[in-house]
Amino acid sequence: MKVRLGAVSFLNTRPLTVALEGADTPFALSYAVPAVCADELRAGRVDLGLIPAIEYARSPEPYSIVPGVSLACRGEVLSVRLFSQKEMSQLRRVALDQSSRASAALLRILLREKYHLDPEFIETPPDLDLMLAQADAALLIGDPVFSQRHRPSLDLGQMWLELTDLPFVFAFWAGRLEALPPHLAAALVRAKEEGLQRIPAIAREHAAQHGGEAAFYQRYLEQHMHFELGEAELAGLREYYRLAQVHGQIQAVPELRFYESTDP
Repeated sequence: MKVRLGAVSFLNTRPLTVALEGADTPFALSYAVPAVCADELRAGRVDLGLIPAIEYARSPEPYSIVPGVSLACRGEVLSVRLFSQKEMSQLRRVALDQSSRASAALLRILLREKYHLDPEFIETPPDLDLMLAQADAALLIGDPVFSQRHRPSLDLGQMWLELTDLPFVFAFWAGRLEALPPHLAAALVRAKEEGLQRIPAIAREHAAQHGGEAAFYQRYLEQHMHFELGEAELAGLREYYRLAQVHGQIQAVPELRFYESTDP
């Protein structure tokens, strides 16, 4: 039986998933937005999910993490941005993209830590004009940001770097310990390495299907997104959890548990 994977349906996940597609792999992929991936994993409808980092800490049961693989940034990320109609000091109401959980928690942390703000938050579908009709500012994530990049905004990856001097980890593969044997954890790491080699083709395919320039998408994936989960990323993840606990986004800083990853 194939391992059921719940993956995110954004461009930035394609380097992690493109090599996992096809009938000859040991994985069965389904796609959703990040928040739904977490819900599917919790409900047991998938065995492993590419889940928002905050959901690892919020899970009532322990998950394990596939080592060496993440969706992360080291500064400007481009696809997680706050669009504001007012000066930051005047924000009273902020609309949150309901697709997001890690970025929504990150924004709450950044507004308190950097700007000493605690506005009202509402969750809405990711339609920027409708969001800004209801709020002073709007958090938008993923592919919908690309068509809005001409509008003034703040980049949450850059804001996090300025606050902590650390990378930010948005998501990683996680699931229950028994869901993934070591050789399949290693297969997910190899799939990432293959996907990184295929970024130019991924960018061309996305441009053909969705419009925009392949060169922009390639630059985004190669220069703004990072897919490692090394010591720097783990330090950023631990700091995120520490601040999330300080600001009431999680009850406790979780222990980081990892799958064994070995080739057969």
